[in-house]
Amino acid sequence: MASDEADAPADPTPFERLGGEPGVRALVDRFYDLMDLEPTFAGIRALHPGTLEGSRDKLFWFLCGWLGGPNHYIERFGHPMLRARHLPYAIASAERDQWMACMMMAMEDLAVDPALAQRLAESLYGTADWMRNRRDPPRQEEQAQ
Repeated sequence: MASDEADAPADPTPFERLGGEPGVRALVDRFYDLMDLEPTFAGIRALHPGTLEGSRDKLFWFLCGWLGGPNHYIERFGHPMLRARHLPYAIASAERDQWMACMMMAMEDLAVDPALAQRLAESLYGTADWMRNRRDPPRQEEQAQ
């Protein structure tokens, strides 16, 4: 006889809560649209190629699996090895913060449930922070000393 726990429906994954592949694609597309349009995100935009199609696809494939959906990225490229793949790009706190602000704005624009957006932001921040591979430049007041 099955236990009540086994019969209980599982909580939906973040992937499902975002609306599956169409929802994740919309989030990624809004993220890159903002990156392309908003001067605030010029620093992270400069780290990307002239055309963003490949970046859009890679982030979409990665996020699908990371959010609990299909592992499109792993099927294509193997383990993400995010930090190693980002080492060629100068990423300090400013780039991390721009990436996070852009993603937060994209979630807000798409009216992602605030509790889910907060949970994702906390998880994404940890990953974005781990991508930092350059020291932050000294602050102006530190340079004056």
